[in-house]
Amino acid sequence: MARDRSPADLVGAQPDAPFEITFDGRPLGALPGQSVAAVLWAAGVLAWRTTRVGGRPRGAFCGIGHCFDCLVTVNGRANRRACLVPARPGDAVTTQEGDGRADLAV
Repeated sequence: MARDRSPADLVGAQPDAPFEITFDGRPLGALPGQSVAAVLWAAGVLAWRTTRVGGRPRGAFCGIGHCFDCLVTVNGRANRRACLVPARPGDAVTTQEGDGRADLAV
């Protein structure tokens, strides 16, 4: 029955194997094609940045790269929009505090 098959099954897709990234040192499973934001959401992480003024938590808001609420540090590079950055095997993602200066402790 067609309802028992996924869209990937229907088109004969052969996705690459899952892989792992880390978020603040915590290993998270990721799938090929997922953005960093999607990996974080799937792991139940809803906030990964704090604002410059007040230190309020932020995560994804628009999900399409128009706002800057989802800024994160990826492999030491600050101010990356998590909704636009594709997750890659071995990526080290860290919470971004304020303006993303790499020398700030989280």
